[in-house]
Amino acid sequence: MATPKPLNLDRRAIWAIALPAMVTNVATALIGLGDMWIVGRLEDAATQGAVDVGARLFAVLFTVMNFLKTGTTGLVAQAGTRAGEHGGESAQARLLARGIAIGLTIAVVLLLAKPLLMPLALDALGAKGEVLAAARTYANIRYWTAPGVMLNLALMGFLVGRRQMIAVLWIEVAYNVINVALGLLLALQLQWGIAGIGWSSFIAEYAKLTALLAMVTTGSAGASLLAALRDRAVLRWDAIRPFLSLNRDLFLRTLVLTTSLAALTRLSAERGPEVLAANGIIYQLFIFSALLLDGFENAAQVLNGERLGAGDRAGFASYVRAILWRGLVAAAILSAGFLLFADPILASFAATEGVAREAMRQALWLVAIPFAGVSSFVFDGVFVGASWTRAMLLSMAGAAVVFALALWLTWPLGNGALWGSFALFLLSRAVFQALLLPGRMRRSFANGAAEPPRPREV
Repeated sequence: MATPKPLNLDRRAIWAIALPAMVTNVATALIGLGDMWIVGRLEDAATQGAVDVGARLFAVLFTVMNFLKTGTTGLVAQAGTRAGEHGGESAQARLLARGIAIGLTIAVVLLLAKPLLMPLALDALGAKGEVLAAARTYANIRYWTAPGVMLNLALMGFLVGRRQMIAVLWIEVAYNVINVALGLLLALQLQWGIAGIGWSSFIAEYAKLTALLAMVTTGSAGASLLAALRDRAVLRWDAIRPFLSLNRDLFLRTLVLTTSLAALTRLSAERGPEVLAANGIIYQLFIFSALLLDGFENAAQVLNGERLGAGDRAGFASYVRAILWRGLVAAAILSAGFLLFADPILASFAATEGVAREAMRQALWLVAIPFAGVSSFVFDGVFVGASWTRAMLLSMAGAAVVFALALWLTWPLGNGALWGSFALFLLSRAVFQALLLPGRMRRSFANGAAEPPRPREV
């Protein structure tokens, strides 16, 4: 038998996915940072705290539905490398049709539940007095973006799974330019205040939906999608059940994550408006760094999903190592930037001097958190690409238990201990995922063909 030709570990493919995803994710982070900067110009700590509360509210209600994107990405990537009826463009279109149907259903449920959910969520986040009034104004407007958000998640996941990262990049950049420009116009120029921030998000979300629909409904992919939407068999229970099962685990995992993040807001609010506002700034900078490093998560979702679909264990393992090392280098660069420029960055976002002083006292955590989180971000991509959603849920639940214990033990130590507990939460996730990885690989590749030769880097 002829010796198989060695496979190539394509470093260019890693960067071809990761770099556009980084730019796209940074553009996404600019929404929160932009809103925080704009409201900071209003020079009111309560209003700045309200924007943070509102952002966390929609992290709970909307971001918890991010499984529509991540689940779709992994399945679409796997389908792209599979042969027969379970692979190819038509299979990818059927996956998107299911994602759209599920997204619309979730949006309807959220809108019907709005009178009950929104007051409960604001109360759970600890908003009171002026902060509560301003947060309610913002949330009452942005809540109606639910249908657009749900559809956009499924559509973005489809495009990322097909490696259409440049298209995703341009759509995301345009979305954020619209959002920030409208925020400046409505909140500051027209003096709508926090309501202007809400309306800018509303308009930008539906503009993004329009662009994404135009992208996926053109060409052969559009024809396949229309055929899938017309095929009733696509949405039969036996066809949609595996999709729902996978997304159930992702939903629960994301629910645990967003609940943990919401605890930061709740506990910050208990320490007063200045700590709430300062922690809100640090949190937005954490989101900025996480979304930047998530470019490597996107690369792992696609490349490891493709390798699993092809039954290539050696390629799968090599991409895990290659993406993880590149993520660690990027985290080092990001941490160095925060070490050098944290104080002026924090001061530029603060509404008052008191908020700035408190934020600067916690600046060290901006340096530590990228290192604590990057491995878990990469492992998230690996697990999503391989559809190991139950393992993701278990690792997240274990880390949440560690987080809760750390918060309980360190609460008397002050605000710095809150961020120390959060860094431990991120690190715990990576440890649990690393422990689960070898077993999941053995199971997933146990029934595959003979293992291909170890890839060599190109």
